[in-house]
Amino acid sequence: MPAKSQEICYFDFEIGRRSMNSIKKLLFVFLFTVTCKPVLSQVIISLLFGDKLNSGKIEFGLDGGLNLPTQTGTAGAKTFANFNLGFYFDIKLNDPWMIHTGVLVKSNMGSANLPVYPLNDQHLDSSFTGGSVTRKLNYFNVPVCLKYRFKNNLYVEAGPMFGLLYKAFDDFTNTVNGSDLTYKINRRKDFHPLDVGLLGGIGYRFMKGNGMNIAIRYYLGFIDVLNDGQGYNVKNRNLYFAVGIPIGAGKAKAREAGKQAGNN
Repeated sequence: MPAKSQEICYFDFEIGRRSMNSIKKLLFVFLFTVTCKPVLSQVIISLLFGDKLNSGKIEFGLDGGLNLPTQTGTAGAKTFANFNLGFYFDIKLNDPWMIHTGVLVKSNMGSANLPVYPLNDQHLDSSFTGGSVTRKLNYFNVPVCLKYRFKNNLYVEAGPMFGLLYKAFDDFTNTVNGSDLTYKINRRKDFHPLDVGLLGGIGYRFMKGNGMNIAIRYYLGFIDVLNDGQGYNVKNRNLYFAVGIPIGAGKAKAREAGKQAGNN
């Protein structure tokens, strides 16, 4: 009788310990989501739960790299280097076709080397005379691409990409008497909240099709993103050098293999 009581107590303790571990993990994720930047939160959540988002038909991973945005309809506009980060899902159709989607959480559009314009402030106007403006438009970008993978693990992809604007600002820069001057203006109300265009690219999958992806993609925006109604046709363009890292894909494949072995 005493031994049975000890077993019940031990069983209850194990349940309590596992529950507390689950609560701690959820609390940890919640704190990161609330207190940290969204990009950092995304990385933490992906590392913790990436294998749960993978199945035999869906692969989940982190997607990011370098991009070089610019815009049409802006005199003298040049590209500027910028980093992007997001997550992806490869949804498998009939082999070798799949759908590539996800969200680029940090993804800047815009252009550099724009001419300065009046700021309605005599001191600021004189300080930035001869300087330049870098325009940055921050979007949540969602690609929906049809992807075809060849037997040599090269792949091509193409499809629409939809953008939701959440920040837009102009950075004024100049150098006066050896000192660097900067000034930032919020321009969000001057731009359309939505952007739509075509994304296409080519890439390669390492480790016989089971490892990291590398890709070059180009985005061609269709919408005049400027709200001024003057018909300048300011459209987004972006060149992406991307790296895709599957998270938990190995565990998911092992889990599927175990299920199939159990059924057999």
